[in-house]
Amino acid sequence: MKQKFYSYLLVSLQYIFMAVLLYLNKHYLLQIVPFSIFIIGFIIGIYAIYNNELHNFNIIPEIKDGASLVTHGIYKYIRHPMYFSVALMMFGVIVYNINISNIFIYLLLILVIVLKAKKEEALWSQISSQYSIYKQKTKMIIPCIL
Repeated sequence: MKQKFYSYLLVSLQYIFMAVLLYLNKHYLLQIVPFSIFIIGFIIGIYAIYNNELHNFNIIPEIKDGASLVTHGIYKYIRHPMYFSVALMMFGVIVYNINISNIFIYLLLILVIVLKAKKEEALWSQISSQYSIYKQKTKMIIPCIL
């Protein structure tokens, strides 16, 4: 029960931080650079969903019954492209108005994303012997970096 609560807490925090950033920067759509960064992140997210199988997709950091490890498409380069997508979209939002509060909330969002990714990875490591090999070949969230 504690594990499920933690998962839902992380998802709730992610959406709260995203909502706050969008609210504080509601006019980011009016500037080309922030909007372009947001759109690139959105496209990456769509591509990640396209490369994944619907029965695998889950917004909470839990592994669904019958889920299979996806290692093709964008998943060949990063293990958590949806989290990269969210981070990039929200980076586009804060580029609109770089200030201490935006940066702080964005860093909290990144922390939550990393915690979600780590939880998923621990679960995958328990159920898939292939996951450790996959981890060695790919980056966690940011292609070629992290």
